[in-house]
Amino acid sequence: MRALRSVGSRAATALVVAVLAGTLAWYRLGPVARGTAWAEDAGVFLRERLRYGFEDTLLRPYAGYLHVVPRLVVDVAVSRPVEQYALTVSALSCAAVGLVAAGVFLLARAVVPAWPLRIVLAAVPVVVPVVPYEVSGNAANLHWFALVLAPWLLAHRARSWWSAVVVAVVATAVVLTEPQALLFTPLLVLAWWRAPGSPGWSVLRALPVTVATVAAGAAQVLTATTSVRESRPGGPAVADVVVGYLLQPLAGSWDRRLGVVGHAVVAHGWVVLVAPTVALVLVGTAAVLVGSWRARALVVALGLGSVVVWTAALVANASADGHWTDLDVAGLQSQTPSRYAAASAVLLVSSAVLAAAVLVQRTGGAGRLVGAAVGWCVVTAVVAAAVGNVAPAASVRAGGPEWEPQVSARVGLCRAEPDLVLDVLAQPWDAAVPCWLVLSGRGSSGTPGR
Repeated sequence: MRALRSVGSRAATALVVAVLAGTLAWYRLGPVARGTAWAEDAGVFLRERLRYGFEDTLLRPYAGYLHVVPRLVVDVAVSRPVEQYALTVSALSCAAVGLVAAGVFLLARAVVPAWPLRIVLAAVPVVVPVVPYEVSGNAANLHWFALVLAPWLLAHRARSWWSAVVVAVVATAVVLTEPQALLFTPLLVLAWWRAPGSPGWSVLRALPVTVATVAAGAAQVLTATTSVRESRPGGPAVADVVVGYLLQPLAGSWDRRLGVVGHAVVAHGWVVLVAPTVALVLVGTAAVLVGSWRARALVVALGLGSVVVWTAALVANASADGHWTDLDVAGLQSQTPSRYAAASAVLLVSSAVLAAAVLVQRTGGAGRLVGAAVGWCVVTAVVAAAVGNVAPAASVRAGGPEWEPQVSARVGLCRAEPDLVLDVLAQPWDAAVPCWLVLSGRGSSGTPGR
């Protein structure tokens, strides 16, 4: 009975974390961005769902890989009144990020027992300053948040068979949404690591997540090798990778106004970005020296993952390379967040918060107080950056065009010409919405029927 109460308590707490995180993600978008459809949500995902149906789009490749979770979001949104499509996608996408936060909160318990620190860690995908600029609140970019959850899923040591199955199911969805999640497969070693005092057969609970990861990964690899990817590969110089990392993921970890950061670089030199980089490396190194093996592996995986994901984006996409070493003063001061920087920034901040938690929770030793002080300073800096950037601000969707007014204004037109296909403005691509979808479920007056 006590075990059931404990599980129930953790589930209730995780639900609260999910709701609060999802609500915060929704708030940070701002009202106009919430009602504006974005990119593939209004383009290829919607178009293919209407043309091929649910069964033939769930595992349909796009841009060289599978997008299971975004496809599911669009499928649910299509079942709602079409004038609410953009709002529904935004709401479901924010809810998905809330679930990612809840997943981190639950899965990090083994290395961060203190729940206040775990809440800060869980909130990272929502509060990192640059996240709402482009990747938050839309289905097209949910794969970045799947990538953030991947290391926690693969490293988790299940304590029961039901939890092992749940983790395997979620891992399947994550890998079938973001192939870069396979970068974290070495962490499966931690899932197979036998807990002290546990029976030898208990390691078999790692089998479901391992099988799920291998199967889903094989599907992504097969898709990548058999489908066409239209993006032109890049060939970035090492200097551009490094300088871009400092100007985008690193700077975006504490200020969404990257132009202000660029202005600081012009005024004071690159020390404004190099100094915090060195500080983060030192904090991570200290955590690796004093932490448990599990904590060490995760600190390193999250930190290196941030660098690898950023580098891979520039190598795979020529459009991602900003040629930062060639920027003049005006270029530095006009920087805006890149979508490729968001996941890298979240992984970087997650590594820093985890390292800080390790230092804060360390017991014994002469350096305990110093480590705790350093750890709390890092946590304080992350919280301060989150609070300072929490309000809605400029984003790629902040100027609209909003979806609902366009559709609602043309219901009469659709009644007059039911075979018409509407051109609904979105950002940055327009959407083709057939009138039969606009009229679906409506009464004779043109309002939604019951």
